[in-house]
Amino acid sequence: MTPRTLTRRLGLATLAALTLSTALTAVPASADERQPPRPPSPPLGIGDCTATACHFDVPPGAYDVRVRLGGAAAASTGISGETRRSLLPETATAAGETVTRSFTVDVRTPEGEPTGPDGSPGLDLALGGAAPALAGITVTPARHARQILLIGDSTVCDQPGAPYSGWGQQLPQFLRRGLSVANHADSGESTVSYLADPRLWDTVRPLIHPGDLVLVQLAHNDKTTDEPTYRANLEKLVAGVRARRGRPVLVTPIVRRWFNADGTLNNGTALLVNGLGVDHPAVIRSVAAAEGVPLVDLTARTKTLVESLGVEGSKAIYLYDEKKDNTHTSAHGATVYAGLVRDGLVALGLVSEREVRGEPVHGEPGAATGRPMDVRPVP
Repeated sequence: MTPRTLTRRLGLATLAALTLSTALTAVPASADERQPPRPPSPPLGIGDCTATACHFDVPPGAYDVRVRLGGAAAASTGISGETRRSLLPETATAAGETVTRSFTVDVRTPEGEPTGPDGSPGLDLALGGAAPALAGITVTPARHARQILLIGDSTVCDQPGAPYSGWGQQLPQFLRRGLSVANHADSGESTVSYLADPRLWDTVRPLIHPGDLVLVQLAHNDKTTDEPTYRANLEKLVAGVRARRGRPVLVTPIVRRWFNADGTLNNGTALLVNGLGVDHPAVIRSVAAAEGVPLVDLTARTKTLVESLGVEGSKAIYLYDEKKDNTHTSAHGATVYAGLVRDGLVALGLVSEREVRGEPVHGEPGAATGRPMDVRPVP
């Protein structure tokens, strides 16, 4: 190695050493020059509420909601949400008292009927009751919730406007935290149209998780469906749920309020026999037996209840006074019928008594207690 080469290499080494030394001894940047830390997201709670409503900016999914109700004055508070869903029954608190309640809510788009408008994004809750008072609320993603998905027609769906209400719209108030109701029922649907519309069955099927319950009540609009087709459609829905490792539950349709002169509902109009002579409840019972599917015989349960109420008393269950409608239910009637569905699920062992609110509906045997019930749910 020549002296010139050695000198050059020593010079480069010295320059590198000086550069490294400068880097190691450089003064740190001031706090003003650093990137400011991102502030944590604010917790979802009472700050997202007014005196009458709450809005939480969350993506679709299932959310656990924990509320503290009451305050200095006596209060009575109920909670609804999204498209007129009843989420928590009206709960009374004495002056100076607070109580804590929890429920799980499904947030989706569209938020109501699957073929309806998207609705507003996020979770919207409304405070109702005689004297609402919300002392505290927290909203967190539901980590271990089980879904009850509903497939049905206008007697089941989240109806967008009063005075109409489907029983699926009222079912959430009967369930405690850990069970969410994902109501994918849609007005005007038959088994034929539900399977054919990609916004319905093709959309619902991928949402089914292992262990989810999928309740199917489709009959009112199968007025021109022949029996082989109706049976095959029910079997296809059952097979599709099972393919996703869900648990299908067949539900016979609610009766129409159509009395005979003797005060009974023993006629084809009331009991959903179509113009082709297809006895829808009988076919549903047959498919349930053949396929080993749990059955909630809502036709039999609602028939017993409506007949016991009589011609006049049963008007409040339906929209006879408001619309001369003997098919669709009022909010009161939908609540009573949702209670019958809850009773059926408990009796079948599909839902435990620990997971539900309220006593068995009047006229129905309790799953364990057998006690009669005021038709309003209780905390």
